This record gives sequence, structure tokens and C-alpha cells, in this order.
Amino acid sequence: MPASLENSRPNRTHWLVTLYAGGGEFCDGYILSIIGVALPLVTSDFDLGGAMSGLIGSASLIGMFVGGLVFGYVTDKVGRQKVYLADIAAFILLSVGQFFVSDPWTLTVLRFAMGIAIGADFAIAGTIASEFAPRRSRGPLLVVMVTMWSVGAAAAYVVGWLMMTSGHDDWRWMLASSAVPAALILLLRFGTPESPRWLMSKGRTDEACQVVRHMLGPDADLHDLEAEADTGGARRYTDIFRGEYGRRTLFIGVFWACQLLPIYAITTYEPTILASLGLDHGDSAYLGSVALQIFFVLGSLSGILFINRGRRPLLLWSFALAAVPLLVLSLLADPSPSAVLVLFALFGLASFSSQCLQAIYPSELFPTSIRATANGFATGASRIGAAIGTWGAPVVLGHSTRLAMFLGALICGVGWFVSFRLAPETSGRSLAETSSDRAPADASAATPDSGTTSPDAPVREPS
Repeated sequence: MPASLENSRPNRTHWLVTLYAGGGEFCDGYILSIIGVALPLVTSDFDLGGAMSGLIGSASLIGMFVGGLVFGYVTDKVGRQKVYLADIAAFILLSVGQFFVSDPWTLTVLRFAMGIAIGADFAIAGTIASEFAPRRSRGPLLVVMVTMWSVGAAAAYVVGWLMMTSGHDDWRWMLASSAVPAALILLLRFGTPESPRWLMSKGRTDEACQVVRHMLGPDADLHDLEAEADTGGARRYTDIFRGEYGRRTLFIGVFWACQLLPIYAITTYEPTILASLGLDHGDSAYLGSVALQIFFVLGSLSGILFINRGRRPLLLWSFALAAVPLLVLSLLADPSPSAVLVLFALFGLASFSSQCLQAIYPSELFPTSIRATANGFATGASRIGAAIGTWGAPVVLGHSTRLAMFLGALICGVGWFVSFRLAPETSGRSLAETSSDRAPADASAATPDSGTTSPDAPVREPS
């Protein structure tokens, strides 16, 4: 049987596209997390109040709102490859620029611009990786891609801690250091092929065929590309708000925001939170942050174990289990440092286990013509909540750390409720099936003849 994009085994091209897209996620996690280490130093250096400190911490998230809304749509119009390179180039320039700032407002503007580039990268990374990935390997491959965000965040805390000396400009070196991984990823991304699904959606059939046959051989089957090209007429930005797509847009925007609000608020101010909970001796708060990043990475990787057993149950269990340690922290008047670390580690394992769905759901629920647009809109919409949480976190933490933990648990509860009402099941189905607006994205409709599986049955990955 000839191989096709949907039914092939993962090969070198699949892995390279996934890892290069994941390289962008690494930079995103690094850039958004290094500010958590640098911000206390910035605050001290510029003698900032809580409001200005919160604005610098949330500026990138506000920029992501703009970048996601604009560049997801641009990506659907001009192609995946162009945006794929331009956003990483912007990372390099803006990272270096942060070293030379002389006032907090200039730093805020640069962090905002960095957020625009990150929003663009979020819109493109999951889109291009999913459009190359085979059906049964799409979930695991995107888990690997998204896990790179957690690896980048962990690397940021390690690098930040190693750069902490008594020097006046430590924070400048920390923020500028993100130029190094960005430069490496830019070099690696050169030569990445354009998405054959996007080429087909633009009528560039010969080019799409050339890409697929270069990947899979001269006898590659192109039927799945042709099938997706016929999954409806969505073309305009506003199509993501119409009919069934509108329901899906609401779902991914809300669940993504509920995932990110507590995560960004905690990771951005993690040393401060840990210090307020008793880890305030020397560098213990920073070392605790580094240790917790390991659990965040493990939590993200754990998604591989569950992603093909059902997208919906993974999301529901993740929200439910993430709420528990935050609720416990809100109830404990004087927790021990070990209890604090254990509870935050449990939160990281639970909440990060479903992070892959931030890339998977938007990619599976929308057709090629508006896939990056939907990904970008969800990125932007989710960052509204995350920005509000990050900006408001210093204020709430200044009042009560226990209150901040309770609000985090409450937000997880809201995410669970919305997901319970709106989350579809897409596991084991082709992009043509899951992205169609003519049928619900429900895996229970799959049949054995279609080569798919029920969401409750494990999928055996091709070796």
C-alpha cells in the first residue's frame, strides 16, 4: 500500500520538522521564563513598584495577543515557511536589544515586540508540525514539540541562576542570552519545506506532490491531501467564528487561557512565590524554581502516554488534578518548604501533561485554509487571561499568597467545566475528518475500516 501523509511511519523529515518547530517552542519558553529570574533584579535596579514590574512581566503576553491575531492570518495567506523564519530572526534582534535598555519603558516595549514574534511562532509551530505529521503519530510528535517549551523554560532558570553574581548588569546578560538558541534554530530552520497541505490549498498541486514524494517516495498516495482540500470553503478570518467553527474557537480560546493563567503567573513569579512560602534562604528560591522545572518537563512528556487514548479525557483529568495542589496550598497556613515543593511539583505534572493539546486541538479542528488563523487567534485570546494574571499576580501576592493559590485552583475549575461542555474527541482521525465543518469532531464516529480507533482504546504506534 503506498504511503501517504496520514498513514506513513514517522521518518527523518517528520522528526526534523517537529524538532525545528520545537526549537521555536524552546525559544518561546526560554524568553518567557528568563524574565522570571531577571525581573527581581530589574525591579531593584530601576526601583520599580508592583504595577510597573507586573507590566514588564506581562508585556510579552500582551504582544503575543497581537502577534497571534495578526500573524496566524498572515501565515495562512503567505505560507508557513516565510513566517517560520522571520519570527526567529526577530528573536535574535530583540534579545540583543534588551541588553542596551536604559529605562523600564524601553524594556517594556522590547518585551512587547518579543511577544509579537512569539505569538507568530506559536501560530506557525503547531500548524506546520501537524500538517506534516501522520495521523497516529500526530499526537506523540506534537507532545515532543510542545515539551520543548518546558525544556526552554527549565534552561532559562538554570542559565539565569548560573548568571546570578553580584554584578549590576546580570539581568541584561540573562535577557540577551536568548539570542544564542534563537540563532541556532534559525540556521536549522533554513531548508524546511513548505507545508504540502498549504500548497494544495493554494492550488499549487505540483509543488505539493513534489514535497510529499520527496518525503515518502515516488509512489506516495496524495488522496489525503485531496480529501482535506474538499473539507469546506472556509477562507476568511471571520470563518473561525461561524457555525461549528465558532464553537470550536470558543473552546480552544477558553481552555487555553485557563491553562496558561495560573502557569504563567506562577512561573513568572516563581522565586517570589517560593520565597513567600518559606524558601527564602540564600538562593533556595531560585534553586527550587530550577528543581520544579524538571517536573514541568516530565509532566509535559507524560502526555505521550495518554494523548492517543483520548484528547478529551486527558484535558479533563489535567484540569482536575492541577486544581488540587493549588487548593491545598491555599488552605495551609504555614506549609513546610518540602510540602511546598511537592505540591508545586504535582501541579506541574498535572497541568503540563495536557499542554500538547494547545497545539493539537487548533490544528485538528480547523482546515488548512484557516488553521494558522485559528491557532493564532487562540494564542492571542489565551494570552489576554495570561497577561491579566501575570500583571495582577504581584498585586494579589502582595495581599496574600494563599489567595493567589485559591484563585489558581478556581481558574482550573473553570477550565474543567468549559472542557467538559465543549471538548470534542479527535483522537485517531485524519485532519480531513476532524477539520470538516460538516460533521462533529467526535472519534466515536470512527469505524475500524477507516483505520482509526476509539478514544478509550490505546493506539499502537508504528515502529
